[in-house]
Amino acid sequence: MRDFCTRNSIPVASSWSDFGKNPIDFFDAESKLDIMTQMTRKQREVEQRSREILRLARPILVGEGFQALSMKRLASLMEYAKGTIYNHFPNKEEIVLALAVEAMELRRALFERAARMDGSTRERLMAIGYACEYFTQSCTDDFLVEQWIRNNNIWDKSSEQRQNLIRQCEGCCMQIVSSVVFQAIENRDLVIPDAISPQEFVFGFWAINYGSQILTYSSPSLKSVGVFNPVRAIRVHCLTLLNGFRWNPIMTWQEYETKMTQLGPSLDADFQAIRAERKEVKQ
Repeated sequence: MRDFCTRNSIPVASSWSDFGKNPIDFFDAESKLDIMTQMTRKQREVEQRSREILRLARPILVGEGFQALSMKRLASLMEYAKGTIYNHFPNKEEIVLALAVEAMELRRALFERAARMDGSTRERLMAIGYACEYFTQSCTDDFLVEQWIRNNNIWDKSSEQRQNLIRQCEGCCMQIVSSVVFQAIENRDLVIPDAISPQEFVFGFWAINYGSQILTYSSPSLKSVGVFNPVRAIRVHCLTLLNGFRWNPIMTWQEYETKMTQLGPSLDADFQAIRAERKEVKQ
């Protein structure tokens, strides 16, 4: 599996049995294609049927909500017996987590590309921040699917194997950010005080970005409390955090905003190619 987490020693499942009923859930797009060619015809048919279930489930979950999603409805859409759906997923909670794994794999791929950008460590972290914005604004369905795993009822009814996949996906995203932070410390671009660890620094950056984006999509009262441009507000907070920790080069707001604006043309084409590649693998 040739992805960022493998190269950086992120723990992954030790065998295919660890992946539950979808053994290639956590592989990157290129590796998935390699694996598919090595499967028997029956195995490929099973895998393709699982992908079709997820393809049909996604718009129901995003557009109508969890209650509208049912094994019976999926079976009807696919013109299969309901038992066939259960052969792939034991319950609809497992389907939700499988969809979330797909979404988080996409987020991970965007983060990885952003982290490889040429530039200073601070600019590379800003690129990951831009990837967060892109994922939220251009991959809205994936962003919304991710939110369902925060529902305790859904999480508690899913399997430990699928939960571990979610943890690994999230861990990969965190590791990508951490790698940039550790590089900044090594380069002396960033000096973190003794009161906080590099991992806690990453948590703070993550909380500002991810938490604010959730509020942007879920809060109906932002404008009524004076927040008219949430993206700009998040950027200001990130600038303040990075300058506050004296992550070099220190930037003014105008310099920061100019750089964020420049990131779009340099990253968007690659981001679109990543999305297209992953869409092809899902089909």
